[in-house]
Amino acid sequence: MEVQEEQTQEEMILSFLAEGGDEYTSGAALSDKLGLSRTAVWKHVESLRKLGYRIEAIPSRGYRLTEVPDRLTSLELDPLLSTREIGLTLHAFEKVDSTNSTAFKLAADGAMHGEVVVAEEQTSGKGRRGRSWSSPPGKNLYCSLILRPDLPPARASELTLVAAVALAETLRDAGVKAEIKWPNDVQVAGRKIAGILTELSADTEKVHFVVVGIGVNLNCGAEDLPEELRETATSLKLTRGQPVMRALFTAALWTRFESWLDRHTAEGFSPVRDAWRSYSATLGQEVLVKSEARELRGTAEDIDEQGALLIRKSDGSVERVLAGDVEQVRAKKST
Repeated sequence: MEVQEEQTQEEMILSFLAEGGDEYTSGAALSDKLGLSRTAVWKHVESLRKLGYRIEAIPSRGYRLTEVPDRLTSLELDPLLSTREIGLTLHAFEKVDSTNSTAFKLAADGAMHGEVVVAEEQTSGKGRRGRSWSSPPGKNLYCSLILRPDLPPARASELTLVAAVALAETLRDAGVKAEIKWPNDVQVAGRKIAGILTELSADTEKVHFVVVGIGVNLNCGAEDLPEELRETATSLKLTRGQPVMRALFTAALWTRFESWLDRHTAEGFSPVRDAWRSYSATLGQEVLVKSEARELRGTAEDIDEQGALLIRKSDGSVERVLAGDVEQVRAKKST
């Protein structure tokens, strides 16, 4: 387990080198800033090189960072984060059974609002309704955010839609036209690229904490996906034809998510609902909603003030759906 709450000396060295950009930072300057000997600085630089950081060293000029490995730890993420709370305490793992399960345990033990669990690989990644989430190592983003919102339990589901809007916008900024499929999938050209799993601990009157799990297919290829998903799933790399730096995408997503959380706190669900509608791949379609109890067919007309899907049936009546799997029956109506 790797838990990083305060900057280590190696993180500080990386921060100084990152600030220097293409310029060299002298060993003497690093020694003065860190209160370390030149030899100690050199040892930390060697440790960073072993982790995959390319750091040039030229006598009398100093050190320069030329390449950063595609990893998701505090070393990579801290210099990129501009959030107030989200991700400032990071629990980074090479492998876990599930980031949601790990985050839930941490939250139950007192982890604070904004702490995040991130893993390079999940052995039992969790999807909705007991399904698994395919999690090839070192390719994608698997993270779970711990939130302690001041919300009644009935409104906790709104946070799933907050996350979906933040995801759709971050993916669009990365160059793909992402759309949200109710309730918690994000798609590109009809193929799933990301999913959200929200779990909470609450009593009848108060939410104790919420864990928002987010999985995004970033750099996986078709060969990394299970055969049964290759026709229905995609990744950012597959869609736009080039890989993404995972740390940059992750930092951008957490920043966007915190911004929407702030707006949700200040203005309520209405602006989230408006944004969700604008990115929806579900509204206006004839759909089949499958739940454990039954199937419902009709036109997805809207979401209500709690994020429930409103289905207009063939007899003209409208039914409110709180949970279920949505399948498109025919193409989205033109407007």
